[in-house]
Amino acid sequence: MENLFNIFIKSIFIENMVFAYFLGMCSYLAVSKTVKTSSGLGIAVIFVMVITVPVDYLLETYILKAGAMAWISPALADVDLSFLSFIMYIAVIASMTQLVEMIVEKFAPALYLSLGIFLPLIAVNCAILGASLFMQQREYSSVAEASVFGLGSGIGWYLAIVAIAAIKEKLQYSNIPKPLRGLGISFIVTGLMAIAFMSFMGIQL
Repeated sequence: MENLFNIFIKSIFIENMVFAYFLGMCSYLAVSKTVKTSSGLGIAVIFVMVITVPVDYLLETYILKAGAMAWISPALADVDLSFLSFIMYIAVIASMTQLVEMIVEKFAPALYLSLGIFLPLIAVNCAILGASLFMQQREYSSVAEASVFGLGSGIGWYLAIVAIAAIKEKLQYSNIPKPLRGLGISFIVTGLMAIAFMSFMGIQL
C-alpha cells in the first residue's frame, strides 16, 4: 500500500507530465483559456489514462513482451511482439478517446462544443502515450501499480491545465507588455510553475 501511495504522489507532483517532462503541451496551452473548459478536458484525460495505462500494462505483460504468451502455450514462449507496443498502445488510446468523446457529447454538449477539435486530439496527447511508455520502462510489478500511476499522471495533468487556466483568467486584468501577451506570458508562467514543482523533488518517498 505504501508503494502505491509513493507512485501516486510522485506521478502527480515530482514526475508531473507537464512540468517535469513537458508532455501534452499542445492541449495544455491551447485549451487553457477558461477554468471550466480546462477542467472538462482534464477530467477526460484522467478517464482515458486510468483505463489505457492498466490495459496497456496487461497487453505488455500477457501478449507483447518476450515470452509473455507462454501462459497460452509453451510453444509460444519464444514469441516476442514487443515491436507492436507503439501500435497497440495508440490503438487502445484512440479507442478510449472515442468512448470519451461519445460520453461528453451525450451528457455535456456545451462542454463538447467548447472543447471542439481538442477533444478527439486527446488520442494524440503526448502525456497519455507517455504514461504508457513510462509504465513499460519502469516495469511495474502489478496492474494496481500501473493503474495508480495512470491515475496520478492524469491528476497531475489536470492540476497543471486548471492552474494555468486560472492564472490566465487573472492575467486578463493585468497590464502585460504587448510582446508577451498570449503564448509569451503562458510560457513564462509555465516555466515558473515548473520551477515551483521542482521543489517537490526534495520529498523523500
